[in-house]
Amino acid sequence: MKKALFALVVLVLTSLACGALTGSPTTPGDQPVSPSRQVLFQDDFSDANSGWPQASDADKTANYSADGKYVMEAITTQQDVWAHPGQTLTDVSVEVDATKSGGTDNNGFGVVCRFQDNDNFYYFMVSSDGYQVIGKYQNGENAYLSAEKMQPTSAINAGNASNHVRGDCQGTTLTLYANGQQLSSVSDTSFTSGDVGLIVGTFDEPNVGVTFDNFVVYQP
Repeated sequence: MKKALFALVVLVLTSLACGALTGSPTTPGDQPVSPSRQVLFQDDFSDANSGWPQASDADKTANYSADGKYVMEAITTQQDVWAHPGQTLTDVSVEVDATKSGGTDNNGFGVVCRFQDNDNFYYFMVSSDGYQVIGKYQNGENAYLSAEKMQPTSAINAGNASNHVRGDCQGTTLTLYANGQQLSSVSDTSFTSGDVGLIVGTFDEPNVGVTFDNFVVYQP
Protein backbone atom coordinates (compact mmCIF):
# COMPACT_ATOMS: atom_id res chain seq x y z
CA MET A 1 0.00 0.00 0.00
CA LYS A 2 1.33 3.42 -0.92
CA LYS A 3 1.99 5.71 1.97
CA ALA A 4 -0.33 8.69 1.93
CA LEU A 5 0.49 12.17 3.15
CA PHE A 6 -0.40 12.48 6.81
CA ALA A 7 -1.09 15.60 8.82
CA LEU A 8 1.85 14.74 11.02
CA VAL A 9 1.89 15.63 14.67
CA VAL A 10 4.87 17.95 14.88
CA LEU A 11 6.39 16.70 18.10
CA VAL A 12 9.77 18.23 17.46
CA LEU A 13 12.83 17.60 19.56
CA THR A 14 12.90 21.18 20.76
CA SER A 15 15.57 20.45 23.30
CA LEU A 16 17.56 18.80 20.56
CA ALA A 17 17.40 21.86 18.38
CA CYS A 18 18.63 24.03 21.21
CA GLY A 19 21.41 21.59 21.99
CA ALA A 20 22.53 21.51 18.40
CA LEU A 21 22.58 25.26 18.06
CA THR A 22 24.66 25.73 21.18
CA GLY A 23 26.93 22.74 20.66
CA SER A 24 30.47 22.66 19.32
CA PRO A 25 30.43 20.36 16.30
CA THR A 26 33.67 18.77 15.25
CA THR A 27 34.61 17.25 11.94
CA PRO A 28 36.10 13.83 12.66
CA GLY A 29 38.25 12.47 9.86
CA ASP A 30 38.03 8.76 10.56
CA GLN A 31 35.56 7.75 7.86
CA PRO A 32 36.62 7.58 4.18
CA VAL A 33 35.51 10.43 1.96
CA SER A 34 35.62 11.00 -1.76
CA PRO A 35 38.85 12.77 -2.82
CA SER A 36 37.04 14.47 -5.70
CA ARG A 37 34.48 16.38 -3.62
CA GLN A 38 35.02 19.06 -1.00
CA VAL A 39 33.87 18.04 2.47
CA LEU A 40 31.95 20.81 4.24
CA PHE A 41 31.14 18.88 7.42
CA GLN A 42 31.39 15.30 8.62
CA ASP A 43 30.81 13.23 11.73
CA ASP A 44 31.24 9.51 12.29
CA PHE A 45 29.66 9.88 15.78
CA SER A 46 32.66 8.31 17.50
CA ASP A 47 32.91 11.39 19.75
CA ALA A 48 29.84 11.78 21.96
CA ASN A 49 30.71 15.47 22.37
CA SER A 50 30.79 16.28 18.67
CA GLY A 51 27.79 18.58 18.91
CA TRP A 52 24.67 16.58 18.09
CA PRO A 53 21.81 16.90 20.59
CA GLN A 54 21.18 14.28 23.25
CA ALA A 55 17.70 14.11 24.78
CA SER A 56 14.92 11.73 25.73
CA ASP A 57 11.28 12.02 26.77
CA ALA A 58 8.03 10.10 26.38
CA ASP A 59 7.73 10.96 22.68
CA LYS A 60 11.24 10.78 21.23
CA THR A 61 14.90 10.10 21.89
CA ALA A 62 18.25 10.95 20.32
CA ASN A 63 21.65 9.97 21.60
CA TYR A 64 25.09 8.62 20.76
CA SER A 65 25.44 4.86 21.09
CA ALA A 66 28.22 3.03 22.89
CA ASP A 67 29.57 1.70 19.59
CA GLY A 68 29.98 5.14 18.03
CA LYS A 69 26.75 5.80 16.16
CA TYR A 70 23.81 8.21 16.52
CA VAL A 71 20.40 6.75 17.33
CA MET A 72 17.02 8.48 16.99
CA GLU A 73 13.60 7.13 17.91
CA ALA A 74 10.11 8.40 17.15
CA ILE A 75 7.95 6.84 19.84
CA THR A 76 4.42 8.02 19.02
CA THR A 77 2.44 7.52 15.80
CA GLN A 78 2.29 9.97 12.88
CA GLN A 79 5.34 11.80 14.13
CA ASP A 80 8.53 13.24 12.67
CA VAL A 81 11.62 13.78 14.81
CA TRP A 82 14.70 15.62 13.59
CA ALA A 83 18.09 16.71 14.87
CA HIS A 84 20.80 18.97 13.48
CA PRO A 85 24.40 19.84 14.41
CA GLY A 86 24.39 23.64 14.05
CA GLN A 87 25.76 24.52 10.61
CA THR A 88 24.93 27.24 8.08
CA LEU A 89 25.36 26.02 4.50
CA THR A 90 23.94 26.75 1.07
CA ASP A 91 24.42 24.14 -1.68
CA VAL A 92 25.06 20.73 -0.13
CA SER A 93 25.08 17.00 -0.74
CA VAL A 94 24.14 15.32 2.56
CA GLU A 95 24.93 11.61 2.97
CA VAL A 96 24.53 9.08 5.78
CA ASP A 97 24.39 5.35 6.43
CA ALA A 98 21.08 4.49 8.10
CA THR A 99 19.92 1.23 9.65
CA LYS A 100 16.58 0.46 11.27
CA SER A 101 17.29 -0.44 14.89
CA GLY A 102 13.74 -1.04 16.07
CA GLY A 103 10.09 -1.04 15.14
CA THR A 104 8.10 -1.51 11.98
CA ASP A 105 9.35 -1.35 8.39
CA ASN A 106 6.48 1.09 7.77
CA ASN A 107 8.67 4.02 8.74
CA GLY A 108 10.55 7.01 7.36
CA PHE A 109 14.15 8.15 7.77
CA GLY A 110 16.72 10.23 5.97
CA VAL A 111 18.49 13.57 5.84
CA VAL A 112 17.63 17.25 6.13
CA CYS A 113 18.98 20.35 4.39
CA ARG A 114 18.43 24.12 4.56
CA PHE A 115 17.02 23.90 8.05
CA GLN A 116 15.83 27.38 9.06
CA ASP A 117 14.04 26.45 12.27
CA ASN A 118 11.69 23.73 13.50
CA ASP A 119 8.97 24.93 11.11
CA ASN A 120 10.99 25.38 7.91
CA PHE A 121 13.32 22.91 6.15
CA TYR A 122 13.66 20.30 3.38
CA TYR A 123 13.89 16.55 4.00
CA PHE A 124 14.75 13.45 1.95
CA MET A 125 13.08 10.31 3.28
CA VAL A 126 13.06 6.58 2.53
CA SER A 127 11.42 3.68 4.36
CA SER A 128 12.43 0.15 5.33
CA ASP A 129 9.59 -1.27 3.24
CA GLY A 130 10.81 0.41 0.04
CA TYR A 131 9.27 3.86 -0.39
CA GLN A 132 10.77 7.31 -0.91
CA VAL A 133 9.85 11.00 -1.05
CA ILE A 134 11.25 14.54 -0.98
CA GLY A 135 9.34 16.93 1.26
CA LYS A 136 9.43 20.09 3.29
CA TYR A 137 8.11 21.73 6.39
CA GLN A 138 7.12 25.33 5.71
CA ASN A 139 5.54 27.46 8.42
CA GLY A 140 5.02 24.26 10.38
CA GLU A 141 3.05 22.54 7.61
CA ASN A 142 4.35 19.26 6.15
CA ALA A 143 4.13 18.77 2.37
CA TYR A 144 5.46 16.20 -0.06
CA LEU A 145 7.17 17.79 -3.06
CA SER A 146 8.18 14.92 -5.34
CA ALA A 147 4.79 13.14 -5.33
CA GLU A 148 1.44 13.19 -3.56
CA LYS A 149 2.37 9.93 -1.81
CA MET A 150 5.60 8.16 -0.95
CA GLN A 151 6.56 6.21 -4.06
CA PRO A 152 7.82 2.61 -4.20
CA THR A 153 11.41 1.91 -5.21
CA SER A 154 13.54 -1.20 -5.60
CA ALA A 155 16.67 0.69 -4.54
CA ILE A 156 15.99 0.32 -0.80
CA ASN A 157 17.52 -2.51 1.20
CA ALA A 158 14.48 -3.72 3.15
CA GLY A 159 14.06 -4.48 6.82
CA ASN A 160 17.05 -4.17 9.13
CA ALA A 161 19.56 -3.79 6.29
CA SER A 162 21.63 -0.61 6.04
CA ASN A 163 20.89 2.04 3.41
CA HIS A 164 23.09 4.88 2.17
CA VAL A 165 20.82 7.92 1.86
CA ARG A 166 21.84 11.10 0.03
CA GLY A 167 19.99 14.38 -0.42
CA ASP A 168 21.30 17.11 -2.73
CA CYS A 169 20.24 20.75 -2.38
CA GLN A 170 21.78 22.62 -5.30
CA GLY A 171 20.25 25.92 -6.29
CA THR A 172 16.53 25.28 -6.55
CA THR A 173 16.97 21.57 -7.35
CA LEU A 174 16.43 18.90 -4.69
CA THR A 175 17.48 15.31 -5.50
CA LEU A 176 17.15 12.13 -3.43
CA TYR A 177 19.42 9.10 -3.83
CA ALA A 178 19.57 5.75 -2.05
CA ASN A 179 22.42 3.27 -2.38
CA GLY A 180 23.82 5.17 -5.34
CA GLN A 181 20.57 5.31 -7.33
CA GLN A 182 18.65 8.51 -8.02
CA LEU A 183 15.06 8.21 -6.79
CA SER A 184 13.42 11.64 -7.15
CA SER A 185 14.22 15.19 -8.17
CA VAL A 186 12.16 18.34 -7.80
CA SER A 187 12.53 22.12 -7.93
CA ASP A 188 11.56 24.41 -5.04
CA THR A 189 12.49 27.98 -4.15
CA SER A 190 11.38 28.18 -0.51
CA PHE A 191 14.76 27.95 1.24
CA THR A 192 18.25 28.87 0.03
CA SER A 193 20.49 28.03 3.00
CA GLY A 194 20.47 26.63 6.52
CA ASP A 195 21.53 23.69 8.66
CA VAL A 196 21.75 20.02 7.73
CA GLY A 197 20.47 17.11 9.78
CA LEU A 198 18.70 13.79 10.23
CA ILE A 199 15.04 12.82 10.38
CA VAL A 200 13.03 9.78 11.58
CA GLY A 201 9.27 9.36 11.26
CA THR A 202 6.36 7.07 12.08
CA PHE A 203 3.06 6.48 10.33
CA ASP A 204 0.34 4.24 11.81
CA GLU A 205 2.67 2.29 14.10
CA PRO A 206 4.83 3.71 16.92
CA ASN A 207 8.37 3.11 18.17
CA VAL A 208 10.60 3.46 15.14
CA GLY A 209 14.34 3.57 15.86
CA VAL A 210 17.07 4.31 13.32
CA THR A 211 20.85 4.18 13.77
CA PHE A 212 22.97 6.62 11.76
CA ASP A 213 26.67 6.53 10.90
CA ASN A 214 29.16 8.26 8.60
CA PHE A 215 27.34 11.57 8.19
CA VAL A 216 29.11 13.61 5.48
CA VAL A 217 28.19 16.90 3.81
CA TYR A 218 29.87 17.61 0.49
CA GLN A 219 29.97 20.60 -1.79
CA PRO A 220 27.86 19.31 -4.72
